[in-house]
Amino acid sequence: MAYEIVWELGFSHCAATGAALLMLIENALITQSRLMLLESVLIFFNLLAVLSYLKFSNSQKHRPFSPRWWFWLVLTGVACSCAVGIKYVGVFTYLLVLGVAAVHAWHLIGDQTLSNVRVLCHLLARAAALVALPVLVYLLFFYAHLLLLYRSGPHDQVMSSAFQASLEGGLARVTQGQPLEVAFGSQVTLKNVFGQPVPCWLHSHQSTYPMIYENGRGSSHQQQVTCYPFKDVNNWWIVKDPGRHQLVVNNPPRPVRHGDVVQLVHGMTTRLLNTHDVAAPLSPHAQEVSCYIDYNISMPPQNLWRLDIVNRESDTDVWKTILSEVRFVHVNTSAILKLSGVPLPDWGFRQLEVVGEKLSWGYHESTVWNVEEHRYGRSQEQKERELELHSPTQVDISRNLSFMARFSELQWRMLTVRGDDSEHKYSSTPLDWVMLDTSIAYWLHPRTSAQIHLLGNVVIWASASLATLVYALLFVWYLLRRRRRVCDLPEDRWLRWVLAGALCAGGWAVNYLPFFLMEKTLFLYHYLPALTFQILLLPVVLEHVGDHLCRSQLQRSLFIALVVAWFTSACHVSNMLRPLTYGDRSLSPSELKALRWKDSWDILIRKY
Repeated sequence: MAYEIVWELGFSHCAATGAALLMLIENALITQSRLMLLESVLIFFNLLAVLSYLKFSNSQKHRPFSPRWWFWLVLTGVACSCAVGIKYVGVFTYLLVLGVAAVHAWHLIGDQTLSNVRVLCHLLARAAALVALPVLVYLLFFYAHLLLLYRSGPHDQVMSSAFQASLEGGLARVTQGQPLEVAFGSQVTLKNVFGQPVPCWLHSHQSTYPMIYENGRGSSHQQQVTCYPFKDVNNWWIVKDPGRHQLVVNNPPRPVRHGDVVQLVHGMTTRLLNTHDVAAPLSPHAQEVSCYIDYNISMPPQNLWRLDIVNRESDTDVWKTILSEVRFVHVNTSAILKLSGVPLPDWGFRQLEVVGEKLSWGYHESTVWNVEEHRYGRSQEQKERELELHSPTQVDISRNLSFMARFSELQWRMLTVRGDDSEHKYSSTPLDWVMLDTSIAYWLHPRTSAQIHLLGNVVIWASASLATLVYALLFVWYLLRRRRRVCDLPEDRWLRWVLAGALCAGGWAVNYLPFFLMEKTLFLYHYLPALTFQILLLPVVLEHVGDHLCRSQLQRSLFIALVVAWFTSACHVSNMLRPLTYGDRSLSPSELKALRWKDSWDILIRKY
């Protein structure tokens, strides 16, 4: 594909062959592909999208709307959706192709030789193949995914309760057939929708906050309320009507609606959820949340909460199990029950802090909760109720999420759920990639010193970066001279030069620069899609320099000799790094030291 792309851009067979050979001898691409990692497949579809669009664009000049024309246009859209389906970063190449297609479409609109109907047909064809088709193909991927993977798995806790309940097994077995409408007297577990840093449930236990915290601040010494990341009997709460003493559901049940004021009674201790103007243990800007203990001092209970259904359709909506996302607004202080996510010290058993947040502007998932497990309470006596709380729920109603609801949630979770933020020993920054100032140890033989490292060919990486810089300088130079009516290149060659830069230099930029904005752990392999576009640009720049900047035959001969020497050195470095690329033989200490060229170079720089 590298060969075909350079050829379709209008450059020589020699330049196209150079691009193909550089791809073949680049050690990092070899290592990544041999270990079957995602970047290789991503690069494949990135290049396929660019190649298909170039073939479509060249077909446009000869036979528009022919079968060949349609084939390459449709393949462009399919390849773009496949790139995005492999990794979200594939969207950068997709946007690049869309941008080039938009520029070409703009020129089509200005073509006076085409009728209005013809122009409209061109625009509709591009919109259908490059926008509608990729969206449909991407949806099809996840339709098959969700159709085949319908059972609960070990990592589905990052999904919402509604999503988990739609899967066979796991939470579905627990929640199947639960009463749909939460009523006064209902026994519920409340899961935080945010689920960060881990999924957790509103929880309380007999232990109280310490009288004095480590920083010297005092507390209310009330019963602790936390968010606990495990299923536990202490996660159960009873939704109580403030105007009645009973803790059971009436017959018929009286549902809780948006705007109702409720009290939340902890099932195992019968103490009420409370907050007051006392600073939270680890978030002093927020209020402490506790279960109220009457110490017979001047600290009255403040345990009334107004129910706010966030995803309601009307102001009379009923609070529903799993489906409703709710906030609890404290009546006295207007604070909102919120998961701060900060782990408490040992006195709080390392559970997560829950606070009352007054300054909560707009919607945030950390303030939103949903009922996961639910049953209608039947026992008024405490001992009978404790036995009831320990027993599983057994009612029989099923509920399912639509495909689009599950698809949307899955996309959002993939974008927002973050893994371990701790620094990895092989992590790196985007600036390290360009200078090849990092590597990754992929494999080490347990008995010999044979090993595999993700390590690039320094000659190719440095040359590719230099070629990108040279292209940018030449492009600006030609652009300034054209502004002065000095055309160094004929119009067709200028357009070819611009298109090559848009796809190759642009492909490098869109696949590299966004990583400076990403707050995630980054590794060297994230640079490989950008590197492939730089490698495509390298023979393009070399051919341009040889054809247009070398004036005499002597200059061209010297330039060709330099290119041959450069390519020979690239092959030599690739062969030198072969043991670390293939890991097919053991290495002696002296051989390993010889391969650590970077360390030797650093020592030399420091010495002189």
